[in-house]
Amino acid sequence: MVSLSKSIFKAYDIRGIIGNTLDAGIARQIGHAFGAAALAKGERSVVIGRDGRLSGPELAAALAQGLQAAGVDVIDLGMVATPMVYFGTNALETKSGIMVTGSHNPPDYNGFKMVLAGEAIYGDAITGLYDSIAAGTLQSAAQPGGYRTHDIRAAYLERIIGDVKIARPIKIAVDCGNGVAGAFAGDLYRGMGCEVIELFCDVDGTFPNHHPDPAHPENLQDLIRCLEETDAEIGLAFDGDGDRLGIVTKDGQIIYPDRQMMLFAADVLSRNPGAQILYDVKCTRHLAPYIEKAGGTPLMYKTGHSLVKAKLKETGAPLGGEMSGHIFFKDRWYGFDDGLYAGARMLEILTKQQDPSALLNALPQSDSTPELHLHLKEGENFALMDKLRSDAKFPGNERIITIDGLRVEYADGFGLARSSNTTPVIVLRFEAETPAALARIQGQFRDVILTAKPDAQLPF
Repeated sequence: MVSLSKSIFKAYDIRGIIGNTLDAGIARQIGHAFGAAALAKGERSVVIGRDGRLSGPELAAALAQGLQAAGVDVIDLGMVATPMVYFGTNALETKSGIMVTGSHNPPDYNGFKMVLAGEAIYGDAITGLYDSIAAGTLQSAAQPGGYRTHDIRAAYLERIIGDVKIARPIKIAVDCGNGVAGAFAGDLYRGMGCEVIELFCDVDGTFPNHHPDPAHPENLQDLIRCLEETDAEIGLAFDGDGDRLGIVTKDGQIIYPDRQMMLFAADVLSRNPGAQILYDVKCTRHLAPYIEKAGGTPLMYKTGHSLVKAKLKETGAPLGGEMSGHIFFKDRWYGFDDGLYAGARMLEILTKQQDPSALLNALPQSDSTPELHLHLKEGENFALMDKLRSDAKFPGNERIITIDGLRVEYADGFGLARSSNTTPVIVLRFEAETPAALARIQGQFRDVILTAKPDAQLPF
């Protein structure tokens, strides 16, 4: 038996290592605590699903037992992509759901993404689940909740295929990295009228080919090679649970999500003129002017899929997106992050062009780094970030944005340092008009970080 550890209760979800910090016993307790929280909100039933990880069936079964012990009815969708659980909370008779998923983490990880009474829960709401388990006060209901299975596949695919239309036939390559999106992506895009080359679409929780995380270029090399060697026009890649999208052009260029957002924003603003478009602090500085040019109002916000979802609801914005690949459509969809749906919307835009790759490659860009990680001891990341915010001095008239960490805007680029909410790292990202400007901005960040922590092992 694994003992309960507060460390698995993260900012946006719950995540642990099987046999070390997470097992069936912990999953059952989490189900019981979530069930009690759902009942307190007037929710009588909860949708659950799981990704393709080997530990998924055991954890999902234990989670269901915990929910039922609380007196909540369980609707089990089986093996699905995370957005299909979110879809279930919109299409079925409940607004609460839990997805058993390790997302893009290594095979021995698993965890839970949660929606409670229509809200993506984060922060205090997640630590509240820990508190209620640790207090030992959870009561078993006199009448346990019921349990039934439900196949949501057809309703989910029909909802997308019925609304999103491609302008012409197109041949695409799809790489699912043996994640759960592979069970649905081919049928979805074929249903829309695409010809599909499938790469690693058989679900295998050991991820034998490459890691299912399109944020990292090394995981897109098979897709790049496929586009080079076949007549497919464009490549789509998905993370382990199907809520994030990666895109590769015919000539092997990776179109990161902050540039994808430019096309999505222009499309959404054509139907919602003047609307706010939400994006996180890690996104390119070219995105805001692109949104303004398309007639929208750019709104930079904190990183974190749960935080963006909550802000989307608060502002009524029809679109939000994160550099990590979570894209949230409220326009024609429900406001949750869905990589499969985002892929469909991108194909709708791209098929209006004879050369989709030319459209993507023409989007504004600068020299930039991927996410860089400064690894620290547990808790040290928050302390260092506080010190940087209070003490760091940047020469010149730079604009300093502190909504999430420290983003320093220069005339010719930006630098970002922010604390990860899920691991003990400072996330860094840099962008500039020239290699010399990039080196200058990195140099300034190097100076302020080493002033605050002389022994920091910088990743740049």
